[in-house]
Amino acid sequence: MAKNSFNKVKAGDLELKEKVVAINRVTKTTKGGRTFSFSALVVVGNENGVVGHGLGKAKEVQQAITKGIDDAKKNLIKVPVMHGTIPHDQFAKEGAAKVLIKPAAHGTGVIAGGSMRAVLESAGVTDVLAKSLGSANPHNVVKATFKALGLLREPISVARTRSISLKKVFNG
Repeated sequence: MAKNSFNKVKAGDLELKEKVVAINRVTKTTKGGRTFSFSALVVVGNENGVVGHGLGKAKEVQQAITKGIDDAKKNLIKVPVMHGTIPHDQFAKEGAAKVLIKPAAHGTGVIAGGSMRAVLESAGVTDVLAKSLGSANPHNVVKATFKALGLLREPISVARTRSISLKKVFNG
């Protein structure tokens, strides 16, 4: 299966804000007793079209979050945001999680569930309708949302690919 080539971005000197989506406590039982560790799912973004997600695991919560932020900075993508919304409808699937995102009129706000809301707000989308279908597992919902955002295309690139005017892309 072909790997999607998303619009990768380097962290460089971007002003990124982080949001913790989920923290999971994992217990391992050994003959010496129980050992606890934590995993943190983190989303980072500059609220201007660049967003990334990462997973960090450690013995303490704060270390797991720090590792997650570092991992998220390595997985940044560029999202086409036009007038606070996305250019077109998009559906994506990851594992059993399916997500549907649709553009919305100005003033609608981010209508989305927890995991998707964190990703969309970090990307800088202010008006969008989104629905998480299937599994509610935060890890898969975040990955499916990223896949959907990565598949979005800007109207100017569509016009260039089809060799038609930008006006014709919008009006059919």
